[in-house]
Order: sequence, then structure tokens, then C-alpha cells
Amino acid sequence: MTQVGTKTQRSFLGIASFSIRDLLRSKEPQISLSLRTMDGVSEVGEVTVSRLQMEGEREDKPPEHKGPSLCDSLHGSIHDRENSPMMRAVLCSPVCKLYRFQTEDQRWMLVREQMAETPLSFCLPKLLLDTLIHNHMTRVQEVRELGELSPHWEGLRRDVISHCNQLIGCYQETLTELNRDSVSSCFKSSSSKSDRHLQFVPTNLHSQRMEVTSPDSTGVWYQVITVGAPADHHQAFKHGGLKRLLSKHTSHSHSTVSYSLEEISRARELLASVDQLQPLLFGSAEELLAVSLELSWSRLQDVLDSLAQQTEQFVHALKDELVRSALLASHNLCHSYVTAGNGILHDQLSFNYEGWPSPWQQEAGRRNTEYDEEEWDRAWANVAMSLNCIIAMADRLRDREECPQEVTSSEQQGDTNSHHTASSSSSWQEELLPLVVTLRDCVREAVGKSRAAMTFVVLQGAISATVAQGPAALTQRRHAVFSQALSAVVCGFVLKLYEGLEDPGFLQQLHTVGVLAQFESLLSTYGDEVGMLEDMEVGVSDLSGVVLTITEAKTSEPDDLLPTLRGAWGSLVVEVPLPPETFVSLPRELKERCLLRLHPVLFNIGINQQQSLAERFGDSSLQERVNQQSCDLLKAYCSTVRDRLPNMAGIQSVPDLLLSLDRSVATRKRKNVEVLWIAASVCRRLNGIRLTSCKSAKDRTAMSVTLEQCVLLRDQHTLSRPHFSRALDCMRRSRLSWGQIVGCYAPSGFTVSWMEPGERTLDPHSLQSPQVFAPKAPRRHLYPVAFLLVSSHLLVLWLILSLVILLGRYQ
Repeated sequence: MTQVGTKTQRSFLGIASFSIRDLLRSKEPQISLSLRTMDGVSEVGEVTVSRLQMEGEREDKPPEHKGPSLCDSLHGSIHDRENSPMMRAVLCSPVCKLYRFQTEDQRWMLVREQMAETPLSFCLPKLLLDTLIHNHMTRVQEVRELGELSPHWEGLRRDVISHCNQLIGCYQETLTELNRDSVSSCFKSSSSKSDRHLQFVPTNLHSQRMEVTSPDSTGVWYQVITVGAPADHHQAFKHGGLKRLLSKHTSHSHSTVSYSLEEISRARELLASVDQLQPLLFGSAEELLAVSLELSWSRLQDVLDSLAQQTEQFVHALKDELVRSALLASHNLCHSYVTAGNGILHDQLSFNYEGWPSPWQQEAGRRNTEYDEEEWDRAWANVAMSLNCIIAMADRLRDREECPQEVTSSEQQGDTNSHHTASSSSSWQEELLPLVVTLRDCVREAVGKSRAAMTFVVLQGAISATVAQGPAALTQRRHAVFSQALSAVVCGFVLKLYEGLEDPGFLQQLHTVGVLAQFESLLSTYGDEVGMLEDMEVGVSDLSGVVLTITEAKTSEPDDLLPTLRGAWGSLVVEVPLPPETFVSLPRELKERCLLRLHPVLFNIGINQQQSLAERFGDSSLQERVNQQSCDLLKAYCSTVRDRLPNMAGIQSVPDLLLSLDRSVATRKRKNVEVLWIAASVCRRLNGIRLTSCKSAKDRTAMSVTLEQCVLLRDQHTLSRPHFSRALDCMRRSRLSWGQIVGCYAPSGFTVSWMEPGERTLDPHSLQSPQVFAPKAPRRHLYPVAFLLVSSHLLVLWLILSLVILLGRYQ
């Protein structure tokens, strides 16, 4: 760096590299390095690197023994684990900090802290969008193939197609934008959280990992996924979040019959079977009449056997309980429309296929009577009985031909033979024709009923998945929030899986009871953050329909180790690939691609000043309800773990923690962060995924994560009490330099408190000087009028209190 006049110019001199291992093992407290140009040819100078001697470090200890285990562990973890293809596939742009802290027994521990971004921020949303587009396209094709419908159902079909097409167009546009942005970035900053094309991408998604190496333990990892609260900032929160919007829609929505994906799939298969078997059955019936003119019993028997086989398959396909239940449900739904007085009659709800009468049109006089559940049984039974009549008639015709007719004169035998042949062929066809006609009529009746029932199932399934979920904007909001939550939890699961590949107990827990995902939220229940919490509640709840499975990757390349997605909304399957050499060592259950259940829970405690306003002037019932529901879910999961894995490590202390958690949730205490601490302890004991979030995953999230890490160092690795504040200060300064903490930083020497940005100012050029933090004078608890204008009652109360204070001051 040279100075010319008043200007300072910087120029690059050269580079030098060294190993921390060599520095610590050096006999001298410093090493000299040659400074070389970028091409390594010319030597341009020399640089000296000094080793800082820690307080209490023994001078008589040989240099070659100074921290060899720490160095070896450090190099092993960095070069072996972090540079593995699995880690490079899910983590990118890492930033690291290394610390040495003293333990209570005057020994040293090495702490490595890493924060990294992840390609899954864009990878999972793109996979989800592609899956949703495919699902909606398939649904449109299915309802279009249902044929001619009644006016009412035709209107619903148009609504379904319009709903799907609107989402398809929007999702295709969003997917195009994400494909373009993901080329140059794998991260969505908080300043972009309201961008429309980044609606599905999680905000500030990071992996926060801490590795602790001490004389008693090597390479102990702790990890937390930090992410901005899964919420749709683009649509904003003027009318609340998902929970409130969905409840409003549910109260005004029409009644529908819900069918599972398996039932809808069976309905489509039955429609395909009917469409395939009916022409074959009719063709065999026509062939039977044609063969009856030939008077060849062997050929007639072959055609009859074919007809019997096809009829048996037809009856077997129709004897499905789904058809019976669908007919009953459709009758009840039609009856509810009529009794509701909305003007929709049964003949409007009926189906019409090629002029065939629908089940409700056959007996118009019985439309308002009770549904006869045996009517369907008689329909398919009549098909089987008609076939039995044809077989019985064929047997009688055969017996008749086997009895020879006596003739009285040989001269008349020739004329009689020709006349007998013509009359016999005509007699066979005449005998079989009415029975074949009856069989076809019975088949048509059964086909009409079954098609009506299965069309009802398919259409109701399409309505339940589209129109019944609310307007397209509400569905899109739900999908976007779910996408953000899914990206975060899949990132946490992948890292947890990589960490536990050598733990047989963890792998057994995966395929036995599934994995726990604990979301820790620091949102307040005041203002827009109420809507964010309502969004987050629904998004986390939707994760319970997700299952995971482990697959074998084609290669060990990072692109082949990225998770994939398949299935449909409500039954999505996330496939996590492992390198072939790693996949081989898994237990048999995991190698057979068993589905791993995900158990998400959400605990929220507001900690900022807005939460103080909510507790004094607002309502925190949403937070109380969310915590109570998650506490019940957590207790149910723990009960399953105790029943199925009674010897699992750490399970013995869980019941006491759950009892404390239950008491803390039931206690109405302001900013009761004890709920979050106990829930986090339970999650760690159960090998769960920890996720922490606030509005943007910056100030509040960083304060929470750093405090949790220091508590872990103190409780699990005997961090000395004098070094606790120093460790907390170091980690929060790291977050400040990384840009995660912006306005809420508490230095050592001050009590950690949750404050507004600007309450304490930090001079970025004087990080070492604690005097720059000048606490302000205590504030009077007189809130601005803007906060009190929530309602006229609060304004009147504020005026009265102000008057009382003024009168008391002047008396």
C-alpha cells in the first residue's frame, strides 16, 4: 500500500500459504514465509506469522506435543468430511471461524463454527413446482376424459380445469424464473422476500454447524438450520395468514366427499377395465349368435367359454366396495342439495353416457326415497345370472342334438336331413337370442351404474384437490409456504443423515419411528407477524404428509446426490440418494427403500417488543394454541419411541423433560423462553432436526443460535464460566461480520436482552471497545399514541391515565 499525496493506492504483492499444524508444532513462536507472485516464479518478499500463546499454556511442553490431537482432528474434519461429495452436494459458500476456549479443568477445547448456504434453496422449490405442474396437467386430462356430464357437474368440471390452468401458467412462469436465477445464485436474501418469482424459495436458509474437539471427545457436531419464517411475503398479511384464510374459506365452501389418492386411482382403473371389458363381452355375445347357425357344438363351446371368462372378469371388477360406497355418497350428496333448497335437482346431478339412463333417472318416482343399497348387488348379480341362463340353454341344445330322431323310411331321410339342418340352426339362434339380449341389457345397466359411481369419485377427488381448497391465490400461497418449509427440513434431514451414517441406533430409529423435525419460531403475535405465524403453522403441519426414502445414487458426483421429489400433493416422497459405497453399508430396511415418516412440531415464543405489546394490549392465544398442539404431538412421538425403541440412548430422561415442557406450556408467562429450551433438549435427545427462525432469520435467530451453542459448550463440554461470556461475544461478533446480525448485538458485559434496532449503537470500526455501547437512560413506559390507536377504548384509557399523572404531578 503506497500513499501518493492524499490518495492511498493498494497493489497486490504476492501470496503465501502455511499449515496450522506446522505453526502449532513449530519450535519457534513464529514462522517466516516467502511471498511469491501468483505464478509462483518470483519471490517478492517475506511475511512472518506468529503463534498466539494462550494464557495458561505450559512452556515446558515439547512443541511436537502441543495440540496434536486438535490439529489432526481439525485437518481430518475439514479435508475429509467437508470435502466429501455428499457435503459438497448440499452445502455451498461456507464461512468458518475457529476458537479455543478453556474448560473448567484448565484444558482447552477447539470449536469450529461454520455457516453455509445450500443449493436446496432453489433445488427443492423447482422440483416441487415441476411436480405440481405435472399433477395439475394430469388432473385436467383426467376430468376431460370423463365424457359427457350433467349441466351441474359440467360446470364443476370447467371450474376444476380453470383452477388448474391458472396455477399451471403461474407455476411455469415461476419455474422459468427460478431456473434462470439458480444459475448464478443459491440463496435468497431477506431483501428479496417479497419478490413474486422467489415466492417458493426460503429466505436466508443456512446451515449453522459447530464442531467441538476436546481432550475427552473428538469431532462432536451440533447443527441448527436457520431460515426465515415460511410465509408468503408477496401476498402479504393484510387479511391474515393461511390459518385464518383457510378457516374463512372452509366456513363458506360447499360440501364435498373426500376420497384418498388410492381410491381415486382405483376408480380410474375400474373405469379403464369397464371400457376394455364391455366391447369384448358384447363381441363374444355376437359371435355366439353367429356360431349357433353353424350347428358346431365344439365351436359353440369355445365361444361360450370365452364369454364366460370375460363375464367373470367383468363381474369381479364390479364387485368393488368403492362402487357401492360411491353410489350411496352420490345419492346422499344429491339429497343434501335438494334439502338445502339450492335448486339443484337429482336429474341435474345425473350422468349421461351415450344415451344410457343414469341410476337416478331409472326410477324418477323414487328420487326422494331412501337409497336401496342392494340395488347395486342386484345389478352385477344379474349379469352373472344371465350368463348362467345362456350356459344352461346351450347344454339343453346339446342334449337335444345328441338324441337321434327316428325316421320311418330311408327314401325320406335325405329330404328330412336337409330340412332338419335348417330348422335346427334357426332353432339354436332363436333359443339363444333373447338370453343374449338380456345379458347385454344387464351389462349396460351395470356399466352405467359403475361409470356413474367412478366418475363421481374422480370428479370429487379433483374438486377436493382444487376448487374445494379455495381460490387459486390461496392454493398458491399454501404451496409457496410449504415449499419454504420443505426446503429447510430436507436440508436438515440430509445433514442429519450424513452425520448419523455410522450410528446404528439412529439408522434403526429412522426406519422404525421416523424422524422428528422441531421448528423453533421467535415471531411475535402482533401486527404482520401474526400472519407469518399463521402461514408457518399450516406449512409445518403440511409437512406431516411428506415421507422420505433413501436411494442409491448412480455416481458420487454432487449433481447425482441432490434429493428428488415424486408423488402428489398430500403424499409427496423425497428421495435422498447416497453414494453407492455408502448405500451398501445401510441396514436392509433402508436399502429396500422403506418410507421414513416425518414428524414436524412447531414451538413459538415471541421475544421482541412487539410481543410485549401483544401481551399487554393484544392476544397471544395463537401462540398458546400452537405450543399446546405441538406439545401433544411431541408427547405422542416420544411415546412411540419408548414403546418401539425402549433401549434407545437418552430416552430415559425424556419423560421428565416432557413433564417440564407441559408445565411450561400451560404456564401463562410472558416471553417464556423455557418452552423453547426444553423442546430443543427433547429434540436433541431424540436425534431430531432443529430449525430456528424469525421474520428474516437474522437478529433474533442469530442471538438464539449463539446462546444455544454456548449453553451446549457449557453443559456438554464443561466450558468454564469466565469463558462463557467471552465465547458468546466471539460467536456474536462472527455473526456480525457474516452479516447475519444487523441491529441486535449485545457485547460481553451486558445482559442479553431483546431490543429494537438502534437501542444500542455499535461502532463497526471499534469492535474491541466495549465503551462504544452506551446504554440509554431508562425509558418511561408511555408508548406512542400510534400504538394506542388500536381501538377507541385504549385511546380513552390513555387519555384518562395521562390526566391522572398530570394532576398528581401538579398537586
